[in-house]
Amino acid sequence: MNERKPGFKTEVVIVASAFGADAIRRDGHSFWAAAAARAGANGFEVRRELFADDADAAPDALRQLGDAIRALGLWAVYSTPATLFAADGSLDLDALNLALDEAAALDARIVKLQLGGMQTGTATDAATLDRALTAILKSSAQVVVENGQLRAGGTIDAFASLFSALPEASRALTMTFDTGNWLWAGENPLDAAARLAPHVTYVHCKAVTGEGARRFAVAPAADDAHFAALLAALPANVPRGIEFPFDPAALEADAAAKVAWLSAA
Repeated sequence: MNERKPGFKTEVVIVASAFGADAIRRDGHSFWAAAAARAGANGFEVRRELFADDADAAPDALRQLGDAIRALGLWAVYSTPATLFAADGSLDLDALNLALDEAAALDARIVKLQLGGMQTGTATDAATLDRALTAILKSSAQVVVENGQLRAGGTIDAFASLFSALPEASRALTMTFDTGNWLWAGENPLDAAARLAPHVTYVHCKAVTGEGARRFAVAPAADDAHFAALLAALPANVPRGIEFPFDPAALEADAAAKVAWLSAA
């Protein structure tokens, strides 16, 4: 699926957490968005859970942050840890509407939620999906759900069932494919790519080290054949987000190198 024309470069987003959660909470997203711009990124992912204060999520604060990101020549992704589906599998319409409102204030191009739901999946009945799509279609941002690190909201079957139940022509709801999170949930990322690639409009990139609950996100090695195979199985014309940590001893130099590499990988 990853078919590139000569010279084509994929858009690259730097996820705020790649600079370190403590740094974002200390300095604010605007400070590190400037670092992302200097590194040559196309976009910057704002993480709601890294706001130092709830006041940072107020409409005026989000508008100011969005203005600052655009002034740097970047576009914004708005990421919230909220789930589209509640723990009982039902649609959490309040969480969806809040995420859409906050993304609108930021003027985000993409708004990302976790899928949520139960280990067995989410509600996929027509009435539930109609309510979700009615809200989503009011948004100017692309709405995506991400595979998380838990079985609830992190299985291939849950995403496949949801997308198969959506109207065939609908692209209002798509997914963020996190290359590493599948492992936490006990799923095979290559199997996930084979089944879900047509629904992917944003890729979160990372490799994983460790076992079981003691897993950590790391930068993929240049010779990581598994990661290369994943990128080859996913669309090349959708943005790729750097969610692995940069080298703390050379943050900006490493960020620039990783942006250049991932845009051409």
